Amino acid sequence: MSQDPARVSVRILDRDYMVACPHEERPALLDAAEYLNARMREVRDSGKVVGLDRIAVMVALNMANELLQVRERGSRVAVEAGDKVRALRERVETALGHSQPLEL
Repeated sequence: MSQDPARVSVRILDRDYMVACPHEERPALLDAAEYLNARMREVRDSGKVVGLDRIAVMVALNMANELLQVRERGSRVAVEAGDKVRALRERVETALGHSQPLEL
């Protein structure tokens, strides 16, 4: 039996927004709204960007850039880990003197 989504009020740059989300995601939504509000306040308070829509776009671009950088780092880590696992498997196979690859 599915529950109706929760209606959650979030405040961003002194404006209230009602957002529907599953009950179990409410804490994550509130954390995200708090983070977004803080980032938007930083941009607004810098005085370099004026207007809510421009502030939102600048913050969105910065956050998208950060996300892409994290994904890129994650991809590199996965490749490096795979390389290390292959090298370790080869060393184990050599040490055991098996001519057939080990099943992992």
